[in-house]
Amino acid sequence: MKIHKEGYTILLVSFLTLAALNFVVYLFSITAFYYGVLPASALLMIFLLRFFRVPHRTITPNETTVFSPADGTVVAIEEVFENEYLNTKCIQVSVFMSVWNVHINWYPIKGTVKYYKYHPGKYLVAWHPKSSTLNERTTVVVERPDGVPVLLRQIAGALARRIVCNAQVGKSAEQCSEMGFIKFGSRVDLFLPLNADIAVSLNQKVTGNNSVIATIPTKTN
Repeated sequence: MKIHKEGYTILLVSFLTLAALNFVVYLFSITAFYYGVLPASALLMIFLLRFFRVPHRTITPNETTVFSPADGTVVAIEEVFENEYLNTKCIQVSVFMSVWNVHINWYPIKGTVKYYKYHPGKYLVAWHPKSSTLNERTTVVVERPDGVPVLLRQIAGALARRIVCNAQVGKSAEQCSEMGFIKFGSRVDLFLPLNADIAVSLNQKVTGNNSVIATIPTKTN
């Protein structure tokens, strides 16, 4: 199993801390060591290893397909006015990632990064309706070769205190390549044009790079 680089420090610190704790408990109480601290420590390390795993996914790029940028559950599908960059009505699709999901974020389409901005903010629970505009977040806009833009927003949750985003304005974005990472519970919003054919429903479980969120017709001039 491959481990994401964002987990290296946390895993090392956790392992050393738990090893020291287990050693101290063993010295004072063998019973507490075998029936309490050791099993709990093992479960915590298994959880952390699972959280920072890098899944192997079979990828089939498609020009008109918008793949899910994250693993999780669809918690919102609604028409909204996006006023940070697009300044138009869009269809917002939000994917909530629990602590049990992989927290890597991927580019849902192929194109060029036209916009990137980091916003400091609050840490409301990620499924809160206002988390999209009030929480710590990053906004990324990828424009397809035919000029169709898709806006993504990485949103920190109540537990997530670190958003990693690799997007750089002017750089190319390959569909299904890694865009970033959010540590612990969080959410990703997609803002799609109104002519997008949405392929998911509320409360549906989705898998990053595999689940189709929508299809957007090729723009013709």
